[in-house]
Amino acid sequence: MESCDALIVGGGPAGSSCARQLRRQGMDVVVMDKALFPRDKVCAGWITPAVVQALQLDTEAYARLHVLQPITAFRTGLIDGAEVETRYSTPVSYGIRRCELDDYLLQRSGARLRLGQPLKSLRKDGKQWIVNDALSTPLVIGAGGHFCPVARFMGAQLGADEPAIAAKEIEFELSPAQCDACQVQGETPELYFCKDLKGYGWCFRKGNYLNIGLGREGSHRLSEQLNFFCDFLKQRGRIPQHIPDSFHGHAYLLYGHAVRKQLDDGMLLIGDAAGLAYPQSGEGIRPAVESGLMAAATILEAGGDYRRQQLQPYASRLVSRFGAAATPVKAGQNIGAPAFLHSFFAGILLGNKWFTRHVVLDRWFLHAHQAAIQTI
Repeated sequence: MESCDALIVGGGPAGSSCARQLRRQGMDVVVMDKALFPRDKVCAGWITPAVVQALQLDTEAYARLHVLQPITAFRTGLIDGAEVETRYSTPVSYGIRRCELDDYLLQRSGARLRLGQPLKSLRKDGKQWIVNDALSTPLVIGAGGHFCPVARFMGAQLGADEPAIAAKEIEFELSPAQCDACQVQGETPELYFCKDLKGYGWCFRKGNYLNIGLGREGSHRLSEQLNFFCDFLKQRGRIPQHIPDSFHGHAYLLYGHAVRKQLDDGMLLIGDAAGLAYPQSGEGIRPAVESGLMAAATILEAGGDYRRQQLQPYASRLVSRFGAAATPVKAGQNIGAPAFLHSFFAGILLGNKWFTRHVVLDRWFLHAHQAAIQTI
C-alpha cells in the first residue's frame, strides 16, 4: 500500500499553498483531486497584493505565460441604479484566470499529484487513515471546497441547514466583434449589488476574456436575478448583446455564518471546506491561501503528533486572523452584507464616493487594512 506524510484532498489555492509549505520542510505530501487540471472554477478571479505576497508569486514571470490583469479602478453601484467609479494610483488587485492560477500553484507545490481521483472511502486503522483502500497516511487535510468529502466525513451537513451563498458565473473568450462591443475595461472591474442587498453581480474583463457572474444568499431566484443583471449590463452597453448562456454554479459559506468542525484527530479543513469566505464580499482566495499556510505551520509544529489537542492552535490562528465566529445565521436571515446596509439608506451609501472607496472597496473587497500573512 502506498503511504505519505499528509494527504490533501483538493488542489485549489488552499490545498496547493498548504502542500508547498509542507514540501519545503521535507514532508512527503500527496494532493488528490477528482478533477483533472487545468480545470474551470466559478470565481470572478482576482488576487490582491497581499495574496501575491503570501504566495510568493513572481508576477513578472507569471505574466509571461498567464493572464495577469492589473486593477486600478472599480465601477460600483446598485443593479439598475447609479454608478460610482473609484480610481487608485497603483494596482490594488490583479485579474487572473482560475484555470491558469490553480494549475500553476498546484504544479509548483512539489507534491505528488493524484488527479482525476475522487475520495471514495476513508477509514481509520490505528493512527493511520486508509484512503480508497490504496493509501495510508496519518493526516488528512480537507481542501475540496464547499462540498469537500472530508468535511462531510467530519460531520458537515452539506447543502442541508447551512446558509450558503450560491453563485453562477461564466468566463469566455471574446470574439473580435464582441471585443468591440464590450465597454468594460480590464483595469476596472464592475460590481453591482442586488436591490435587496442579498448578493451582488460582477463583470470583469481580462484581456480578451470576459467574466460575468452573480452570487446571492441561497439559490432561490438566483437564475432570475442573474438574467436581470445580464439584461442590465446589456442595456447600459457594458457587454455585448449576445453572450454564451452556459453559466456554471458554485456554493460557499461565509466565515462565522455557518460553523463547521475545523479539526479532529488527524484531520484539518482549510479554505472553502472550512467555510472561510469573507462575509462582506464572499471572496475565498485570500482566506484559502492564508488558512493553508496556517494549517501548514500548525502541522509542522505538531511534529508528527496529530491528535486533536496538538492541532488546536490551527483554530486559534483562524480566530486571530479572521475574528471570532459570529452566531450562526438562521435560514431567512440576510447574510450577503452587513445588517445596517439592509435599509432605506443602502442606495445612498453605495452612491457615496467616500463610503464606496473606504468601506465597500478598501475594507470589504480589498481588505487593505490587513497586512499580508507571513510565510515560512
